[in-house]
Amino acid sequence: MEPGKKVVRAGIVGSGFAARFHFDALQRVYGVTVEVIGAYSRNTENLNKFSEEKGVKAFSTLQELIAASDVLHLCTPPVTHEPLAIQILKEDKNVIIEKPLTGYFGDDEEDFSGDDFPREKGLEQALRSIKNMLKAEKLSKGTIMYAENWIYAPAIQKEREVIEKTKSQILWIQAQQSHSGSHSLDYGKWKRSGGGSLMGKGCHPLAGALYLKYVEGKARNGKSIRPKTVTCRVHAITRMPNYKNEKHLKDSCTDVEDYALTHIVFEDGTVADIVASELLHGGVKNYLEVHASNHRTVCNLTPNNAMQTYNPVEENFEDIYVVEKTGTKQGWSSISPDESWFNGYQHEMEAFYRSLAYGEPLESNSSLAADVIATIYAAYLSAERNGSEVVIPLS
Repeated sequence: MEPGKKVVRAGIVGSGFAARFHFDALQRVYGVTVEVIGAYSRNTENLNKFSEEKGVKAFSTLQELIAASDVLHLCTPPVTHEPLAIQILKEDKNVIIEKPLTGYFGDDEEDFSGDDFPREKGLEQALRSIKNMLKAEKLSKGTIMYAENWIYAPAIQKEREVIEKTKSQILWIQAQQSHSGSHSLDYGKWKRSGGGSLMGKGCHPLAGALYLKYVEGKARNGKSIRPKTVTCRVHAITRMPNYKNEKHLKDSCTDVEDYALTHIVFEDGTVADIVASELLHGGVKNYLEVHASNHRTVCNLTPNNAMQTYNPVEENFEDIYVVEKTGTKQGWSSISPDESWFNGYQHEMEAFYRSLAYGEPLESNSSLAADVIATIYAAYLSAERNGSEVVIPLS
């Protein structure tokens, strides 16, 4: 422990992909001494493997981990977020919730299908879940921290500075997250993930767009500019009978969409267009473009041209990490020298722990998370109505 640094005890709930990148990001926090107390997961085999790999204690119950920690990292499927977060907040502990915040997962119906439930019901239930979580936060000494790395990505934070210092009016935002399919075995099943591309991919660029409009509103008028209406179309391309499956794209979606196009109108009449899909070859496409009254900015999270490498033989790079979800390492690659840095993972953890230790304000909080989910489920209702405009019911 370094002299003068505050110590914060962290517990990790979960033992999969998200738990690993949370743990790795914590190793780069420098302003606070983070003591990872241990981890808990209902999957004992995965928990023991994770705990041994990371050198932390495997807790046998969640309650014991909560009692031993100052903050809990919720790295579990979205269907579990509401009950686990409320349990943690009731103990007056802080909780870092991996995106998306919550959603609608079918009320535990065995034969539930995401293809045919009324989207109005999904919106109502998602709003109820948001309300329950925000109420638990209000009654707790703990805080919800929304782990949306896009908010803390260096490119997004630099654009924040531009907007604040030049008092820009953002006229139009274009943003996208697309790739060839998710790591998670829970993804592609509505009852586990709460939706498809719009939910699992779209939540990231959507959060970035909403955040920058909040920044603009506060810089110019002292008040966030929030989303007002949404129109949306979704499609399940890889589930079509005539889809030519050459096994380059994941084909595990059972009752969710793999493409979504969402158009948002903000309170001030300006707009954002968000694309999310599982139909993209060649790695992840994460970008956000701002068209403002006094400038234009393109934020390339991934890929970017910080490093570009030509490899003539696939086997040469067999043990070299190039970039997430690339289909091949042969030929030209936008190889990432530090993918986590460009994506903002370590920056969000630094910000969260500085907030916990020193009271610094949160950029990615429960209010932003709630607006993201309300917008997504209003968008699903619009898609059910073939793209009709829907008013976003914000709290």
